Amino acid sequence: MKQGKEIEHPESRFFAVLLAAAKLPGVRIHRESYLRSALARHCSEDEIRRAIEETPAAAGITVELLDKVAKDSIRYETAKVSALSAAAGIPGILALPATVPADLAQYVGHMLRISQKLAYLYSWPDLFSGEGDDVDDATVGVLTLFFGVMFGTQSANVAVGKVAGMMSKQVAKKLPQKALTKGVIYPLVKKSAAYLGVQMTKQSFAKGVSKAIPVVGAVVSGGLTFATYLPMAKRLKKHLAGLPLADPSHQVMDGEVVDGEVVEDDESFASVHAEQHGADTDTDTAAVKPEDARS
Repeated sequence: MKQGKEIEHPESRFFAVLLAAAKLPGVRIHRESYLRSALARHCSEDEIRRAIEETPAAAGITVELLDKVAKDSIRYETAKVSALSAAAGIPGILALPATVPADLAQYVGHMLRISQKLAYLYSWPDLFSGEGDDVDDATVGVLTLFFGVMFGTQSANVAVGKVAGMMSKQVAKKLPQKALTKGVIYPLVKKSAAYLGVQMTKQSFAKGVSKAIPVVGAVVSGGLTFATYLPMAKRLKKHLAGLPLADPSHQVMDGEVVDGEVVEDDESFASVHAEQHGADTDTDTAAVKPEDARS
């Protein structure tokens, strides 16, 4: 019965896993520290300052240079994944809700780390700027789409492009809250979450990862392997690097926040947060520590 319920609401399962993984220590990347460290060997202090205060694209940093930095970060994260193949690799893993398997949370945690790094390099805003463990709905939405891109889903590719297009028209880059949570992008977020949720059942997740990454003999068991993580990270890098948002020549001089048209839906992220909060009431995770400013 429980298994059937998970399959019936796969998007809810995915959101629960995502929110749980986002609370694990070391998963959230401190945007300013990361950009300062990653760009230090390639850019002037003025360029770095502007990249942090605005975006790397606004600082005039070319996509070609960012690609080199991104490759370094992917190499670093891939090595870290390979070294931490056991579920105990991430501190606080035992504090997870009982409904979230430890190996699954570890998998998602590593995906979150590289997703943030690539997003910040290619001019996306801070995804975890708020205080505390909470994750706002727009961040949940965009991370879901990033994961969809990593798994090769076309709808996620389209949606990420639309979100980037909305933000490219702004001076102060902000995630389009309405579009991601109740607007034109939201149905695509739900579609991606449903697909990912199905892959995240205990029986099919490993098979789903292997299927998404066409590597002969790739085996996914307790953790990530080099053969699966690296291609997924490269897939997201390629997509984000190709968007106008990352291109210095597409910067705007002025503009306002663009929020997508609202569409009717009987479910929103608010209900997901409420369910997750209820599940976590008696289970505290360790405080999230910012990234240690390495590549």
